[in-house]
Amino acid sequence: MAKTEDSLALPTFDKPVKVLIVCAPYYRSVANNLMAGAKATLEGADAAYEVVEVPGALEVPPAIRIAFRQSNFDGFVALGCVIRGETTHYDTVCNDSSRALTLLGLEGANIGNGILTVENIAQAEVRADPKAMNKGGGAAAAALHLIALERRWGESKQGIGFRNLDSYQVADDDGSSIA
Repeated sequence: MAKTEDSLALPTFDKPVKVLIVCAPYYRSVANNLMAGAKATLEGADAAYEVVEVPGALEVPPAIRIAFRQSNFDGFVALGCVIRGETTHYDTVCNDSSRALTLLGLEGANIGNGILTVENIAQAEVRADPKAMNKGGGAAAAALHLIALERRWGESKQGIGFRNLDSYQVADDDGSSIA
């Protein structure tokens, strides 16, 4: 992944990490570069990954939702490219795919969003290029950081927060135990 001033170091993991890359390869050369960047970043963190392809950007969130509900992936990388055309379809695809990924994230899916939304193919090529902007690598890094946060805060909850009512006795007005 190309290093910038605000890039975070990749997290390290003490247990294996498994990530699903979901890619819409409508613009194949752009998709290949996005995947190359994502794979290199995941390999740099010793994360295992699988790749599935779907027809377009609108199919990426449902594919992630299926995997999130029915598999054991720790995180997901969403990849694709939407280039503005002559109709409002561009706005629908950009907004709906992004919104769906955000909603999945709020449900607990660890997703790095690497779906490019650009004006032309030249912008897409620069953003997808692993030696330039490397948005595929950035999306993979985002997923890894969310996985690390989930593991950090998802550990044992014992001793934190409210106690279970079954774990202590409550006295009635006369001093006898009611729980």
